[in-house]
Amino acid sequence: MTKAEWLRKIKKAVKAVGTYQASFAGPMDTLAGILERRDKAVADFEESGSVMVYPVTNTQGETVLKQNPLLKTVNELNRDALAYWRDLGLTPAGLKRINDAAVQKKQDESPLAAALLRLSDGA
Repeated sequence: MTKAEWLRKIKKAVKAVGTYQASFAGPMDTLAGILERRDKAVADFEESGSVMVYPVTNTQGETVLKQNPLLKTVNELNRDALAYWRDLGLTPAGLKRINDAAVQKKQDESPLAAALLRLSDGA
């Protein structure tokens, strides 16, 4: 998928869970770019034969197995994307954190709570 396609999909998902805010435009754009690069890395990995590890001879003449750099790139991009998914509330834990923060904010802004706080400060 292209970055623009990912961005549309991300915006739709964020709106569906109710966490959309205009201030999230930057993180959503960054996530779309990460996912586009991840898709390209996955395609390159598959085109190269999807070999996860390959033998390499080190300086001592021993043969060791090394992880395919393309697979490593895919894993790193997935990890980076997960952090953005979480921050946007698109994982269960991320959504819970955002919802809990919203509930706490609403409780903190209660007029009754503010009045009681003023009364307790004056006593």
